[in-house]
Amino acid sequence: MAKEERNRTGSNRGFYTRALEEAEKLELEEASSLEGIDEEIALLRLKLRELLEKQPERIDLHFQAANVIARLVKTRYQITREERKTLKEAIQKVLTEVAIPLGVGVVKGMQIK
Repeated sequence: MAKEERNRTGSNRGFYTRALEEAEKLELEEASSLEGIDEEIALLRLKLRELLEKQPERIDLHFQAANVIARLVKTRYQITREERKTLKEAIQKVLTEVAIPLGVGVVKGMQIK
């Protein structure tokens, strides 16, 4: 397997791994298998609380941390136009194939934006 091919498949993370200790390389591999940013949001919330307790006068840092958390939360819940379309189709399918046959009423003119 060529070097470029190994890098694309993720089996060889040469660029960054040269700067890491063996334990850090294992941690990098573990971290790269995670999906989503929920853990990062939770960790930053803990760090913000710690910052508030240890340095209550550093309001500038409190605001910076809060802004980072806000951006991550926004990113976490942001969906693409294609995802929104897929979600709309899935909801409509549930309504037409499950809810309506079971007698669950649907509000006329309901739109999912």
